[in-house]
Amino acid sequence: MLKSMTGFGRAEKNVANRTFLVDIKSLNGKQFELQLKLPSILKPFEFDIRRLLSEKLSRGSVDCQISLKDTGHTKPVTINTDLAKAYYKPLAELSAELNLDPSTILSTLVKLPEVITPSSETLTDNEWEEFQQVLQAAIEDLNIHRLDEGKSLEQDLRVRIANIRQQQEEVIKLEPLRKQKIREGITRLLEENVGKENYDSNRLEQELIFYIEKIDISEEQVRLKNHCAYFITLLDENDDAKGKKLSFILQEIGREINTTGSKAYDSTIQKCVVLMKDELEKAKEQVLNVL
Repeated sequence: MLKSMTGFGRAEKNVANRTFLVDIKSLNGKQFELQLKLPSILKPFEFDIRRLLSEKLSRGSVDCQISLKDTGHTKPVTINTDLAKAYYKPLAELSAELNLDPSTILSTLVKLPEVITPSSETLTDNEWEEFQQVLQAAIEDLNIHRLDEGKSLEQDLRVRIANIRQQQEEVIKLEPLRKQKIREGITRLLEENVGKENYDSNRLEQELIFYIEKIDISEEQVRLKNHCAYFITLLDENDDAKGKKLSFILQEIGREINTTGSKAYDSTIQKCVVLMKDELEKAKEQVLNVL
């Protein structure tokens, strides 16, 4: 079971005559990165909100926007009427003295310091508990999307690994023929340039054995097969966050494929190696999106 880092979640609920709307969008990222926008009434709980998102979403570039819908019961700002009245008297006197239009006094008052301030309202403990349910619902909605996307990723990754294994089976079939071709090619070169009677066949056999052992790729094929099997085993596990592990395994798979290519000295095997590398790169692109 795989979970993608990409998804979208939304939840809306009324909490104590306030309607909260939570939108969460997640994209792939190396670590957990959060962009959080929230109304002032939730500022005291920002640390807790960040902690909840980090615990539940684990990894990815997350954009969370929490908005408060106006229901007519909330007070977005507070007006200090006593201070406004204190400002009004000298302003009215000055306006009369200068023969100014008194209708502009109100617009001037609201701009003066501390007359209008953001609301200092905050949630009670019970209201905070209710809000957490809204946040949890949005997170769950996002995780549902992540699971759906993860199914597609898993299917594609299984195909990529199966294709690598298929090409590896071709390499294993070609391996005995490759050794024979190398042996025949070196022998033919010696016969053409030195003469069949002018070299020690026993010494040649020893050198051939040493050379063929040096370019032997059987160990690489065993490790490649084991890495592919482990990759599939990891896909079958129930752990949600395994994108990094899968990425590490793909690196090991790539190492064995590259070594096979460098030792091949055979055009047909090189074609198989190229096809394996192509499948590996596609797998790496997909794993970037895995949680």
